[in-house]
Amino acid sequence: MAEHLQKEIGKLKGNLLRLCALVEKRVELATSAIKNRDIKSAREVIDSDIEIDEMEVEVEEECLKILALHQPVAIDLRLIVAILKINNDLERIGDLAVNIAERGSYLAVQKAIPASFDFSTMADKVMLMLRQSLDSFVEMDADLAFFVCASDDEVDEMNREMHEQVESLIKESVGNVSVLIHLLSVSRHFERIADHATNIAEDVIYMIKGDIVRHKAESYT
Repeated sequence: MAEHLQKEIGKLKGNLLRLCALVEKRVELATSAIKNRDIKSAREVIDSDIEIDEMEVEVEEECLKILALHQPVAIDLRLIVAILKINNDLERIGDLAVNIAERGSYLAVQKAIPASFDFSTMADKVMLMLRQSLDSFVEMDADLAFFVCASDDEVDEMNREMHEQVESLIKESVGNVSVLIHLLSVSRHFERIADHATNIAEDVIYMIKGDIVRHKAESYT
């Protein structure tokens, strides 16, 4: 029975990792859509959303089957619970990538705003957090997971700065309100991806240590 459980868990982890790779690729394409005004990349993200949804359902069903048939305990139970939560966060990140791609598709055909919007720095930081959160799961690295959690404040500050910049520009340029609102939405969606990456890191910490660090920022340092 124990051997069969470990075989099922191994299969489950493999499917989750495939979902991780797919979601990470979609975020990269959505980022390209914004950085490069790339409609083709935006379209690819939007059209492939159903694939992520189907994989998320498959992983959830596998988790529930293992819980029902094997009734795992201790580290195995924490692993299944963590995978269920990570799976949900990955699906939400996929949705946010679609949202960014939709904004990118719109912005690509609009006149560029004569202002400095440094999405590259924000997007690179968010992508790094996502990659590190997934690496912390693969490598069972709690220290890396803690590092991801501690990085979230930096992205929050970038989002606040973007909000202030857009608010100021709206007052100066009423004709560009629609474009500015879309830019603000992009910033917010990147910030939410960082939040989900933090959630994944927190679930990795729970999986490894059995500690629930959610809502405990002092635990990150």
